[in-house]
Amino acid sequence: MSHSSNSVKLKYLKLGYQNIVNNILYILLIPIMAPVTLQIFRTGHNDIINEISHFLGHLNLLPLLTFSFLIIFFFALYFMSKPCSVYLVDYACYKPPVDLKVPFSGFMKHSKIILKDDPKAVEFQMRILERSGLGEETSLPPALRLIPPNPTLEASRLEAELVIFSALDSLFRNTGLEPRDIDILIVNCSLFSPIPSLSAMIENKYKVRSDIRSFNLSGMGCSAGLISIDLARDLLQSHPNSNAVVISTEIITPNYYQGKERAMLLPNCLFRMGGAAILLSNKRRDRARAKYRLGHVVRTHLGGDDKAYRCVYEEQDPQGKTGISLSKDLMAIAAGALKSNITTLGPLVLPASEQLHFLFSLLGRKIFNLKWKPYIPDFKQAFKHFCIHAGGRAVIDELEKNLQLSAEHVEASRMTLHRFGNTSSSSIWYELSYIEAKGRMKKGDRVWQIAFGSGFKCNSAVWICNAAVKPKANGAWNDCIERYPVHIPEIVKL
Repeated sequence: MSHSSNSVKLKYLKLGYQNIVNNILYILLIPIMAPVTLQIFRTGHNDIINEISHFLGHLNLLPLLTFSFLIIFFFALYFMSKPCSVYLVDYACYKPPVDLKVPFSGFMKHSKIILKDDPKAVEFQMRILERSGLGEETSLPPALRLIPPNPTLEASRLEAELVIFSALDSLFRNTGLEPRDIDILIVNCSLFSPIPSLSAMIENKYKVRSDIRSFNLSGMGCSAGLISIDLARDLLQSHPNSNAVVISTEIITPNYYQGKERAMLLPNCLFRMGGAAILLSNKRRDRARAKYRLGHVVRTHLGGDDKAYRCVYEEQDPQGKTGISLSKDLMAIAAGALKSNITTLGPLVLPASEQLHFLFSLLGRKIFNLKWKPYIPDFKQAFKHFCIHAGGRAVIDELEKNLQLSAEHVEASRMTLHRFGNTSSSSIWYELSYIEAKGRMKKGDRVWQIAFGSGFKCNSAVWICNAAVKPKANGAWNDCIERYPVHIPEIVKL
């Protein structure tokens, strides 16, 4: 009872501290405004008018006009130099057809046939799948469902056309955008970079204008989707009255691994089909219908060796029991990337109470050598929703623990991994779609998208909701959202 009482007192003490610090300016204004307000009430309105007239009568007109001109000039200069707002009008996620779904039994049946000469590799894939957090409805492209798989260039391009064109067609239907109205086109796909490029493939299919500004990003890993958003934002700053379409996907057909190396077999178990098409705009007339306004984009690239990212899982044999755990090297690098990212993002989004707490913690440890634990800012005060890249179950677990998030905060990430698998750079858009489908997105809500990728990179984007978002009738989750959230066991025995 005593412990519970102390916890409640501590909670209210912390809440009081946050309210005082976050509203310190208003609190300081009270002693100043109270006497002024009291004096106004004591003085009659005729006396106030006489005092103002007397004051204005003694003013020199020239200095007054000069002062007014300077104020107007600096205000105009400020608004002219202020970055224009970038709006997310709408987006569409690719939804694979039913015939491309790959249940666990079908996946393992294929693995046993393809890797019949290496039963240990089959067992490894089975153990990864059991602990992956994936469900029975994830999808693989047609070429990887064949025995043996047929990851040719032609098959890869067919997957690209299926995913990208389907997402774009949905975006055009939802927004009324015509292909010839696209001003900027950006495509990010890390591992499939054919000639002609994917952006050229889109231009040819939809007969876009000849003066379109087109970009094709490759080789940037799972966090490339937010790199594309950052590029689109920069381009929209320098091209007024324009829009930008961003395609974020990963084509997995050419990257199917048919060897025996354990670390290389891992992507076969986790990566699935997916993609998203996003419409951004800086046009004033799009403000009213846009879903979100872009707040900040923060990019962190640690550089160095990428080995830890390739070896995401490591095998262990504690007391004769075979197990699989997340690579310690990976988590150390990911933690460093996340720390660097939130150090930059924190001052931009956190309330004053959290920034002050973080500063005191830093001073205590660095200057006074106090044995305090590093203070992790409470990002729940800055964001209502979190879209953490669904790269794997263990990655979500680690961020949930390190950022001290609740199960509801990471629900969108876990359910996206379960329903669609690791769709690489597009996973954060499936997560945003999940939150919308649940009817949880309200006006003014702030969303934090966090993506990790090879390099090692950690990229963030902050979005502010313009108005309450209604679930889409044709969204990626429309046929299954009522079943979610679902319980995901630690191990699914196959």
